[in-house]
Parts: sequence; C-alpha cells; structure tokens
Amino acid sequence: MSKDTVLLKTSLGDIKLRLNYESAPVTANNFAEYVEEGFFDGTIFHRVIKGFMVQGGGFTPDMKQKQTKAPIKLESDNGLKNKRGAVAMARTSDPNSATSQFFINHADNDFLNFAPGNPGYASFGEVIEGMEVVDKIAELETGRKGFHDDVPLQTVTLESACFV
Repeated sequence: MSKDTVLLKTSLGDIKLRLNYESAPVTANNFAEYVEEGFFDGTIFHRVIKGFMVQGGGFTPDMKQKQTKAPIKLESDNGLKNKRGAVAMARTSDPNSATSQFFINHADNDFLNFAPGNPGYASFGEVIEGMEVVDKIAELETGRKGFHDDVPLQTVTLESACFV
C-alpha cells in the first residue's frame, strides 16, 4: 500500500485521489496525516456549488466543526492548477490558514490559481477515479443550514478515507 492513493468512500460512491507529494509536500503530507488518523471518517461534504467545487473534511452531519491541527503554510505556487478534478485545500482569507478542509474542483477554476497579487489555493492532488461521484454530489439541491450556505439538502457522508 502506497500513501499516494486515497480512497474516499462516500454515501454516493467512491472517489479515488492521487496525492502529489513532489509538488505539494507540506499539503499532501498534511492531508495524509488526517487520512491516517481517521479524521475524515464520518464527516460530510458541507459546501457544494455546481460548476465550481464540492468541499468537505471539516464538519459532522449536524454541522459541528471538528477540532483540527494547526494551519499549514500555503503551497499554491507549486505549478499545480485548480482544474476539473484537482483536489485543493480550503482556507479562510488568511493564505496560511488551511487545516483539514479540502475541495474537489468541479470545473476549471483558473481564478483560484496562484498569480502575482493572488495567493490562490493549493492544489495537491487529483481525482483518478470517481469523478462521476463528484458530479452526482455537485448536482444535489443545496440550501442554508445554520450559518452555512450551499449545504446539500441530502447529506453526503464521507464514510471513510484510507490509503489503497
């Protein structure tokens, strides 16, 4: 078993990711640590915007945010693009604030790439199988839940994440 391929078992099907340790070592290792700890198991895809991205890795089904490790340094200037199927770290307005939340690009999102004056979002891997599952998630009707917008009305659980 290598640590470059991750299987995300979701309530809508499986998604297989390949992590890129060469271009994004800090980010890929951070994600791998969360996988090894079982952190993602039982979390949900809590933010879904068709034609943009599906985001998960931080909330329980009752929209409680999980306690994370310290934020990591932004690695968006690594040559990897936020293209359809690319996996990237979510963050706040602080470029160095990514912890556990990640998103899968549902479209080519060039505006999320690093550029002068734009810190961007660090892509660190890509979907290698199961993009049809990402498409299914992206098609779900969304609404508001508490303080959160774009929450799927049908809960999509990330049942488990493991290396394969």
